[in-house]
Amino acid sequence: MQNFFVKSHGLGNDYIVLNQDEITFQLTEKAIIRICDVHFGIGSDGILLKVPSNKADFGLRILNPDGSEAEKSGNGLRIFAKYLYDYGFAQSKIFSIETPGGLVKAEVIEEKNNKAFTIKVDMGKAIFESKKVPVNCEKEECIGETLELEYRGYEINCVSVGNPHCVVLKDELDEKEIKTFGPQIETHSMFPNRINVQFAKVVSPNEVEVMIWERGAGWTLASGSSSCAVACTVVKRGLTERNLTIKMPGGILAIEIDEDWEIRMTGEVREIGSGTLSAELIEDLEL
Repeated sequence: MQNFFVKSHGLGNDYIVLNQDEITFQLTEKAIIRICDVHFGIGSDGILLKVPSNKADFGLRILNPDGSEAEKSGNGLRIFAKYLYDYGFAQSKIFSIETPGGLVKAEVIEEKNNKAFTIKVDMGKAIFESKKVPVNCEKEECIGETLELEYRGYEINCVSVGNPHCVVLKDELDEKEIKTFGPQIETHSMFPNRINVQFAKVVSPNEVEVMIWERGAGWTLASGSSSCAVACTVVKRGLTERNLTIKMPGGILAIEIDEDWEIRMTGEVREIGSGTLSAELIEDLEL
């Protein structure tokens, strides 16, 4: 169906799904920003674009609401997997997806009313090597290093889970604090590709609370890749077990990390609605 879209959320982190084969317009930076705008478009935390792949069953591009492109998104992958399963593209409950951040395996764990409800995604391997995150750090790994901002400093821990993350461990979490300093960390010169930022509080050996400032999107209720990054960081620092519950303002994800730093993430996804982009909106996109 031409210009058909589906909007879904993973723990309050919402995405619009489009099929490259079905849209009749160029998905330019301007078009992405307009579609994601809550007043002039549909409104979302980003766009998931189904594209061809010669390496996996399906291909995915992840487009941020500021028009930039992300390498990987945990919630986005679960939302995309639900779309593929619910709309008949995936013929089985296990399938592969190619992202700019690498190949992943998705599995529908639970259905409700013949729709995917709980999805597990193999998120790949955590990488701590500074130059591969990337982060401009003199140490081979940027773990427990200091980042100086204009008005204060933070002890940071950097990891890539297909996209770059900076984790700050805190005794208490403060929404105002991460909204103030998250954008400063995201755009700091230490991070050549910018970076996703998480403030994390270890509650127990199996539970961590997290607040997120997402690169290209800002304050976010939940993030799958951020949850994976936090889980890997607290395991790396010896603060928790390898099977964790990550609690965010939008909800909970289960994260498993094996001895080789391979990550598996499980969580719920819900569809919000579907429809067709209007001719008038498409006309505005092309102006």
